[in-house]
Amino acid sequence: MVKIHHKTLEDLEFPKVLAQVSEFCITEPGNKMVLGLTPFRDTASILPSLQRVKEFTASFGSDAPIPNHGFEPIHKELQLLEIENSTLESFSFRKLLSLSETTQTLLKFFKKFEEFYVQLHLFSEEIDFTPAISEEIKKIFDKYGEVKDDASQELGVIRRRLQVVKSQINSSFTKALNRYAGSDYLDEIRETVVENRRVLAVKAMHRKKIKGAVLGQSKTGSIVYIEPQETLEYANELSNLIYEEREEIKKILKALTEFVRPYQHHLASYQHYTTQIDTIYAKARYSV
Repeated sequence: MVKIHHKTLEDLEFPKVLAQVSEFCITEPGNKMVLGLTPFRDTASILPSLQRVKEFTASFGSDAPIPNHGFEPIHKELQLLEIENSTLESFSFRKLLSLSETTQTLLKFFKKFEEFYVQLHLFSEEIDFTPAISEEIKKIFDKYGEVKDDASQELGVIRRRLQVVKSQINSSFTKALNRYAGSDYLDEIRETVVENRRVLAVKAMHRKKIKGAVLGQSKTGSIVYIEPQETLEYANELSNLIYEEREEIKKILKALTEFVRPYQHHLASYQHYTTQIDTIYAKARYSV
């Protein structure tokens, strides 16, 4: 085992080479890992590493190129999972799902083409992968990253009621708008949205002629924004339902966090694995 003094490495411009290689990384962790590389200390590790780079280089012109290995770092998510009773946000689960699926795609690929990527396959076999993480997250989130209606029975009930109430609000507002449209009470814009609520744009001089809640006025004060009486009851129920939906989603995310928490080691290994793949990719790109 030989250790090279850092002054010797500087004389050899080793840090400059690492900086050049790191520019080919497509992930932040990969970039940092490359910049922290040191020369191999034993010959047994050199040949497998060189072969992995060679295999990756060959894939650039192959009919079976290596799949994308990009991912968003999950350092903060792993730290949160260490904290008891912590809860991950929706965007964090999207990151965990993406990392898990990227890892699975790479593992399947190297397994399928192991005769072409011998060392990359052997390297990948060290990963203890479980589909449980991605499967559970997919039960909760749709392909757009939104919590599904059937993520819980209660959420389904709330969202169905939300649709009904929104329809009732639109219907009652349209009736009020049509009722006052023939009069001279409304401004030419007729309606607008204030605080996410549809309101009538009433001329200030006629504001007392329309029943409802005043939610604001124009900068000049010439227009008063009134939510008609017909929609108020439904609007209040809508606010309550939105609050209930938010609270139910918190419960769902809390339960999902507790499910994922025991898999911290797996997630950390996925991130380390894809980071290493990124460094191999960068070396391969640098070599061509």
